[in-house]
Amino acid sequence: MDMPKTMDRQDWGLLILLSILWGGTYFFAGVAVKEVPPLTVVLVRVLLAAILLLPLFWYFGHSLPRTFSSWLPFVGMGLLNNVLPFGLIFAGQTQITVGLSSIINAMTPLFTVLVMAVFLEERLTVNRVIGVLLGVVGVAVLRGFDGPISGNQTLGIILCMAGALSYGFAALWGRRFLAGIPALKSATCQLISSTVIIAVVVAIIDKPWALPIPSVEVIFSLLALAAFGTAVAYIVFFRILVRAGASNAMLVTLLIPVTALVLGNIFLDEAVQAKEIIGAFIIGAGLLFIDGRVIHWLGGKYRITD
Repeated sequence: MDMPKTMDRQDWGLLILLSILWGGTYFFAGVAVKEVPPLTVVLVRVLLAAILLLPLFWYFGHSLPRTFSSWLPFVGMGLLNNVLPFGLIFAGQTQITVGLSSIINAMTPLFTVLVMAVFLEERLTVNRVIGVLLGVVGVAVLRGFDGPISGNQTLGIILCMAGALSYGFAALWGRRFLAGIPALKSATCQLISSTVIIAVVVAIIDKPWALPIPSVEVIFSLLALAAFGTAVAYIVFFRILVRAGASNAMLVTLLIPVTALVLGNIFLDEAVQAKEIIGAFIIGAGLLFIDGRVIHWLGGKYRITD
């Protein structure tokens, strides 16, 4: 595994900012799903985010695809990277806390490693196997062993894990079908595609025009979810990718649970349990093994090889 790029203060500042933006999405979604169905929350998020990104999209000289076939890569990415994971995670948040859902989302790089290995995109090295196993242990700790396996919390965990798995397939799709496409164009077009897909589903299932008007608190959360947690977050994320590379950008998943746990505890009165903290540390260790940083920190002569 190649040595990750060295990050400077600006890179770390951007990474912390991104963790706050994406960690905040779990908080804002946790508020929104108390009054608005999860699928409708997804629709509002991707629709408003697409509207916010379109001016930048045109400012930098991009143009929308003109044929159905040229839209297909973005449709697939929108389904795997927005519609499915957002819907599954938001639905999961109706059953579990904001902090717990964000910790489970930290499994995303672990699922990505497995998906890439199964589809022969990347080798499954010893480091990565250790990371995946640690991730599984971390989720087991999150679930706990102090109650029955069935129940609402288990359902919420399964839904959020399915969302993280969808992100793994999105990474595979992006590598195969979106290589060489500017990041801003990919983001904007996938959000437009997501909006069309989820609008049809929401019209059939939720019938949002018949829903009661949400409270001011929920409306603010929906706006913040779209503006800060999606549109602005995408811009920051792409900036980190350019400056520090994908390996370092992935580290944001270690910081997101901290932000979500703190926000959920302060504003939603969600208790932070010891098993959540322990589970987060174990999953974090798994991510560091996948990234290779643990091995590099321990010294090259102790490095685990393939």
